[in-house]
Amino acid sequence: MLVQKYVDMLQGKSVIRTLSEFAAKRGKEIGYENVFDYSLGNPSVPVPQEFTKTCIELLTKEAPVKLHGYSQSLGIPDVRKKVAESLNRRFGMAYTADHIFMTSGAAGALSHAFRLVAEEGDEILTFAPFFPEYNPYVNLTGAVLKVVPPQTSDFQINIEAFEAMVGERTKAVLINTPNNPSGIVYSGKTLKKLAGILERKSKELGHRIYLISDEPYREILFAGVEATYVSKVYDYTISCYSFSKSLSLPGERIGYVAVNPACPESKTMIQMCGQISRGIGHNCPASLIQLAVARHLDKTSDLSVYETNAMLIYEELVKLGFTCVKPGGTFYIFPKALEEDAKIFCEKAMKYDLVMVPGDSFGCPGYFRMAYCIDTEKVERSLEAFRRFVKEEYGR
Repeated sequence: MLVQKYVDMLQGKSVIRTLSEFAAKRGKEIGYENVFDYSLGNPSVPVPQEFTKTCIELLTKEAPVKLHGYSQSLGIPDVRKKVAESLNRRFGMAYTADHIFMTSGAAGALSHAFRLVAEEGDEILTFAPFFPEYNPYVNLTGAVLKVVPPQTSDFQINIEAFEAMVGERTKAVLINTPNNPSGIVYSGKTLKKLAGILERKSKELGHRIYLISDEPYREILFAGVEATYVSKVYDYTISCYSFSKSLSLPGERIGYVAVNPACPESKTMIQMCGQISRGIGHNCPASLIQLAVARHLDKTSDLSVYETNAMLIYEELVKLGFTCVKPGGTFYIFPKALEEDAKIFCEKAMKYDLVMVPGDSFGCPGYFRMAYCIDTEKVERSLEAFRRFVKEEYGR
């Protein structure tokens, strides 16, 4: 007998992946260069050449057993130490290796973080719009994901609605800033309000509410936008990071958990991660990649193209009459559709070879996401398709 919940999930595959598959199929018919595929958030800029050189150097000079053997359960000790030192330099923290756990990407980091603080029936709150995979990430642990309604005027946190939803079963709050899908960066003011509520509610409820910060887009910030390091405002923060976006390494599946040193249980929590790995199989990410990223912790790929693309799209959408909050980072933009049903809107757009994701699965019906991690030349060509789409379908 097969496990029914996973059989049932076959009927609810990722909308993003389904649209990406459509774009690939359409590309075989007309040439992928003619499909304006804004579906999948796959980094489009190359990994830094220095990273490639590091990998070559390691492969030619280091012992194969060191490069290809299992690492220690918590990650290679020197790599963890260097991650801690990098965070301390950049954000004025006091991490040591004992506060760092190496993971297979941000998904692996989140898988550990949820299990650190929530059990069967406990609730984890997050804020719409949110990454749709948070649903299986959380719900398959036995905990329950609860979604706070969006504040669509600016996509900052809906503080009033959030405070009303915190209850006896709330064990953690999950945030993502810079945010997928909105591209919005939570302000320092927003984060301080959030931290204040968490402190107060923790005291009222008699148990600690943890803050889980999903941070894969932390380095993709646009000019004039400031981002607060979340652990600076709340002691009980678990940071979940990935190098997928900063170094354009999504296929290497490398990231980490960093538990705020100010949290009294922080070192125990990192040790617990090693035990959690025994049950979920996310332990021991590739030793070669751990060693390579440790040499490039303060570096990024050339991420400037994302801001270029963002401004091109934002300015054109505004001209065409879309309601749209200007992104402050990431490689996503989240406009309001030109009709109530964003699914129908996105279906119509596909006739013009514009592939975009309706906002329903992000907890925000009526909006749509564009992942503009594509070549700028292709973005520019897509704008004419947008103009035709809007004129022919909506008379604008």
